[in-house]
Amino acid sequence: MILCIDSGNTRLKWGLRDGSAWAATGALAHAQAAALELPQRPLRIVACNVAGSRGDSAIEALAQRLDLGVDWVRSQPAQCDVVNRYDAPDQLGADRWAALIGARSLYAGPCVVVMCGTATTIDLLDADGKFQGGLILPGLDLMRAALADSAADLPPARGEYHELPRNTFDAIASGAVEATLGAIERMSRRTASAVRVDTATHDFSVILSGGAASMLVPHLELQHRVIDNLVLEGVARIAAAL
Repeated sequence: MILCIDSGNTRLKWGLRDGSAWAATGALAHAQAAALELPQRPLRIVACNVAGSRGDSAIEALAQRLDLGVDWVRSQPAQCDVVNRYDAPDQLGADRWAALIGARSLYAGPCVVVMCGTATTIDLLDADGKFQGGLILPGLDLMRAALADSAADLPPARGEYHELPRNTFDAIASGAVEATLGAIERMSRRTASAVRVDTATHDFSVILSGGAASMLVPHLELQHRVIDNLVLEGVARIAAAL
């Protein structure tokens, strides 16, 4: 039994991995991690953290209580059938790396891997498992907040998506969704062209994960799959290879 951890900017997600299946999963605030009660005691902890010292401290406190060490996920030049073509491979975020490995473990074809959280990342993975590069842009909530913080006449937007918004709240909410969809669709077309596949066929897919994915999926006009806890899937795959 392995405790897999995905420590993100907003919260900490965890899963108990038993072979190829999840025995239990959950999410909580970083401050609550040390007191996490598990249905079974794990033999190991493998963790991916992008929450800085706050995440490190929370995971280490939990590990100390369980009397276990922590194997930290770090981006590598190559791992688990994925090749990292970042200019400096160790600068790729550990969560993006784990998500790419998770996507590769679940889907063998070329794909765009979209993580929808505090930030949105859009990464290109070809049919050979080579990570070719990707984008980082503000997440949907961050886009809305940035407008409210920087433009005096624009309030915090709690609107809804509409193709032709007719009020300011909906215009901001819809603009954030459309901007993100546009980035996904442009990167998808670029990938499809590079690997010579049709985005309308099953030879290519967009894989989405993260808390904001549900706001994009109804409006995405490309072949796509939603994978819950994609980073955890990658952490589990890495853990199995250690």
